[in-house]
Amino acid sequence: MSRRIFNKGVLLAALAFTLELASAQTVPIKFQLDWRFEGPSALFLLPVAKGYFREENLDVSVDAGNGSGGAVTRVASGTYDLGFADLAALMEFNANNPDAPNKPIAIMMVYNNTPASVMALKKSGIKTPADLNGKKLGAPVFDAGRRAFPIFSKSNNITNVAWTAMDPPLRETMLVRGDIDAITGFTFTSLLNLEARGVPASDVVVLPYSEFGVKLYGNVIIASPKILKENPAAVKAFLKAFTKGVKDVIADPAKAIEAVKARDGIINTELETRRLKLAIDTVINSPDAHKEGFGQINPPRLALMASQVSDAFSTKNRITVESSWNGSFLPSAKELDILPKLK
Repeated sequence: MSRRIFNKGVLLAALAFTLELASAQTVPIKFQLDWRFEGPSALFLLPVAKGYFREENLDVSVDAGNGSGGAVTRVASGTYDLGFADLAALMEFNANNPDAPNKPIAIMMVYNNTPASVMALKKSGIKTPADLNGKKLGAPVFDAGRRAFPIFSKSNNITNVAWTAMDPPLRETMLVRGDIDAITGFTFTSLLNLEARGVPASDVVVLPYSEFGVKLYGNVIIASPKILKENPAAVKAFLKAFTKGVKDVIADPAKAIEAVKARDGIINTELETRRLKLAIDTVINSPDAHKEGFGQINPPRLALMASQVSDAFSTKNRITVESSWNGSFLPSAKELDILPKLK
């Protein structure tokens, strides 16, 4: 064997070993969204597309979901390592399943305010929460706004409400047809869905929970206790890369939607850009988020939410802050300082 051939073989072997070592150091993470690939999913899809997770030696796969409850149970089952879900749904699962071996926990706040609201058409005559007394409301049974409605109704003295259940695609259609008087849902979802059904935003009355006495937190990143225990460094790296991506999304939502379009080619780009901007303005770059800091929580506020959700959802056990939140994996305060000044 000549020296040239021998040296070439050594180089190839060294290259193969290096690639194998790099691959071994890359941590695979399965991430479950709360909903379909829509505007807000850019928060997770953009850092994948830009390689921010890869830079942290993470191989992150992001899957669409069908509701926060599903995201919580899939992380609890071990099918997914991390997920995105409504904090109230996480609290309810943990309180109702005290013996579950793998109860997820929230590790980062994303929607500092719940996006839930009551929406009605102006022609209904509904202008304030008091006008909902005696009215017929509609929403899927698992809708976050419907589940939390007892908190909203208690804060606004609403009584005698009748509920109609339906599948998510029918919610806005039934409101437009007049089958129900009002709906609950995420504002940035239902408002734009109503527009898609021919109802301009100017013809819709929006009663955001956060503006009528309900200071619930919204969606959080949740984690399996297994990955927190076995690979805390990977979890910290995920949150660092995610935060970097969120800063880019806030800076240029229109550009960020390209990452969503790449995952679902049939989305309406203009509509989803508007949905993303609405989410940013109402629940991410909100006054409360500026007070508490992106990704973080206020302990007394979280404790109040735990008590309110325990009562409203009639959970088997009282919800505790300790079983709901672990902020020890968050990036530094400097890295979390990504929110632009409020206009």
